[in-house]
Amino acid sequence: MLLLISILLCRKIRPKMTLPIFLRIVALGILEPVLDQNLYYLGMKSTTATYSSAFVNMLPAVTFILAMIFRLEKVDMKKIHSVAKIIGTAITVIGAMVMTLYKGPIVDFIKTGGAVNHGTTTESADKHWVMGTIMILGSILSWAGFFILQSFTLKKYPAELSLTAWICFVGMVEDAGVALIFVRDLSAWKLGWDSRLLAATYSGIVCSGIAYYVQGIVIKERGPVFLTSFSPLCMVITALLGALVLAEKIHLGSILGAIIIVSGLYTVVWGKSKDVKNSETDEKSKAFQELPITNNATSISVDDKIVKIPASKSPFSTQGT
Repeated sequence: MLLLISILLCRKIRPKMTLPIFLRIVALGILEPVLDQNLYYLGMKSTTATYSSAFVNMLPAVTFILAMIFRLEKVDMKKIHSVAKIIGTAITVIGAMVMTLYKGPIVDFIKTGGAVNHGTTTESADKHWVMGTIMILGSILSWAGFFILQSFTLKKYPAELSLTAWICFVGMVEDAGVALIFVRDLSAWKLGWDSRLLAATYSGIVCSGIAYYVQGIVIKERGPVFLTSFSPLCMVITALLGALVLAEKIHLGSILGAIIIVSGLYTVVWGKSKDVKNSETDEKSKAFQELPITNNATSISVDDKIVKIPASKSPFSTQGT
């Protein structure tokens, strides 16, 4: 459906599909639908939804590091905003380590039923937190790599809706192949009118289709680092829904780690905002310097006499040069 819509709406702006662009789309399909989502779901199954969404706050820092490696982000150690981006990245990593290594007591923000809480606490104790954390970290690396590659691909294929349709289609084929290899039970493919159908529909339409399209627009305008600066909203929303719907318990280590991560994150965002202002100022000054310098003095003839009109006193003109 999305592919048909993109063909109708993007036929005038869609560039020609070439083999290098198609190979990039194949790589994007592997990074985001296949690796990122599968590793994230496995990590969330081994931990909790709140813990997974909080740990994803490392995404801006990882994206920033990859952007520096691929020269999408410039760092000047002589400028305070560049140093702030590096310090903020380090603070974000420290916060993620706090969440991983320190669990702490349970903090009850919302009082729920005792029977449900006891079952959730026992289930939480049996979860494989270390393996789940490694899977979530792999998901973050894949997600950050997806943003970087998407940024490069949009420069060669500047049609966001068409690129989104191709990523979804190629990712669906690749993910189906992976599922056929690892899931031999055919009953797992059956969907009924329940939460499984809702989860699959929501993931396909919102998490893939709409998200890829909006991400492409934002990356094209402001870059991948700016896009990932809004990921802490996921932590807040998931924590509230996890406590209300799933009766999950929030641990003190997750709260402290999340606070540290958000502090480091917005230090990075502050440095990035200064970069945008400085780049706009540099572009304006460069435009002024490129204006031609001419002598506007003219001469007219009045009663067979030559009268010279001096040039106006403008900052962009000189006289007598």
